Amino acid sequence: MRVMFIVLVTMLILFYLRSRKKKPAVLQPVIAPDHMHTMLEAHVAFYRKLDQESQGRFRSRVQHFLDTTRISPVDGVTVTELDRLYVASSAIIPIFHFDDWAYNNLDEVLLYPGTFSQDLDHEAAERNVLGMVGDGAMHRMMILSQPALRSGFEQSGAGNTGIHEFVHLLDKADGATDGVPEYMIPKDLVAPWMRQMHRTIQQIREGESDINPYAGTNEAEFFAVLSEYFFQKPQFLKEHHPELYAILDKVYHR
Repeated sequence: MRVMFIVLVTMLILFYLRSRKKKPAVLQPVIAPDHMHTMLEAHVAFYRKLDQESQGRFRSRVQHFLDTTRISPVDGVTVTELDRLYVASSAIIPIFHFDDWAYNNLDEVLLYPGTFSQDLDHEAAERNVLGMVGDGAMHRMMILSQPALRSGFEQSGAGNTGIHEFVHLLDKADGATDGVPEYMIPKDLVAPWMRQMHRTIQQIREGESDINPYAGTNEAEFFAVLSEYFFQKPQFLKEHHPELYAILDKVYHR
């Protein structure tokens, strides 16, 4: 029994160390800090609102993401430097106040030329998907529509496809994509969040809410859509849905 116990403990330690292992570097051009600052300042509102020290941390985390995550074109897409910064910013914005967080459940982001179907066909008649976290054969991948990615940063609305999909990854990190990110949300907020979430989903489904109807699809989509609002239109969320805003403010450590 003692030997079996030692073997079991050793296996658990090895599993833990393997799960914490850093992802290998990705060979992509490094963006000079000054140039990155100019680009982010011009195109990413979240970055503009940070103080100088926080902007430096944001750039470092963006570069680390780019160093460890491939961003690949699909079917004729040209991935620009700004596209890479949009993808990385989408990743860092939700986790910016979590210093030790990294996307160890993601290796590659694919940029599609437009919308696509659930089976990833961008030429199908029925194609209305803007982004997707991969599963099965696409495990550890994310798929984003390039136009939707750009639109999220280049318009002033509440939507941001990149942030939406990275929030799904955060939600998925505990093993269940269910709208309750257990690694992020304080335990004392789980019950209040679930009450507010289910109440608001019901209002959305009954046509009695000003929130994007897509948030009423299920709990996972509700969390992702409300997170878009939180980062894109925080004042709107704070004024119209103060209870939801207050919980997300604590979840994201703003």
